[in-house]
Amino acid sequence: MNKNPFKISLIWLLGWLISGHAFAGPPFITDDPEPVEINHWEVNYAFNKTWREGGSSIAMPSVDINYGLGSDFQLHVQPKYAYVASDKDKSFGIDNTEIGFKYRFINQQYRTRNWMVGIYPIIQLPTGVNRLGDGRGKVQTFLPLWVQCNSDAWTIYGGLGYRMNQYVDSKNSWFSGIAAMYRFSNQLQFGGEAYQESAGSFGEHGQSGFNLGGVYNITENYHVLFSAGKGLSNVNDTNRFSTYLALQVIY
Repeated sequence: MNKNPFKISLIWLLGWLISGHAFAGPPFITDDPEPVEINHWEVNYAFNKTWREGGSSIAMPSVDINYGLGSDFQLHVQPKYAYVASDKDKSFGIDNTEIGFKYRFINQQYRTRNWMVGIYPIIQLPTGVNRLGDGRGKVQTFLPLWVQCNSDAWTIYGGLGYRMNQYVDSKNSWFSGIAAMYRFSNQLQFGGEAYQESAGSFGEHGQSGFNLGGVYNITENYHVLFSAGKGLSNVNDTNRFSTYLALQVIY
């Protein structure tokens, strides 16, 4: 394995983007256009970890805070504390802070299905310490368009996004993903996602992967979010296996 420090930093960053659900819709990476209910808070207290060749990355805690500002508008902020390891090198500290807003501009009922379309621009503020990787301490931006279709039992959503990267030898990339969740009962939704992203740096290949997971409703305001998955390309360098677990609280 190449021990070049720039490549190690890049691998840390790629692993974080995939496993840490950066620009993500818990419990999956793929997001949806549906905002939090107006005048309510949705907070996800999360833990996630990814294993790859020669190292791993952990986010704990990652606090995903969302507020329903209007019937179609949501505000978002997500501070993180991260740990990364590669061979014998270990680092931890404050990571970049995510901020964004979700705007749903289509919400249309058609027969038995409800269709939604929205945008969800997200910026990562450069609050992260450099020892976590070269992408920390630099502004990163993601500009996605999300579409969703709801029926009685199924929720299907996905879309396309453009990511503006800033790290060593980086270039901008395209992300696409689709997810489907089936409601087995009032307590449990379960499903999966598949995603793909073009290369985010010169000399590297694009990446793809999948996750399986769901939501378990403990009560009306307390939910457990969970998922696990792996990469399907560039697996050793990015995502041999990843997990995500969160307690979602609605205020």
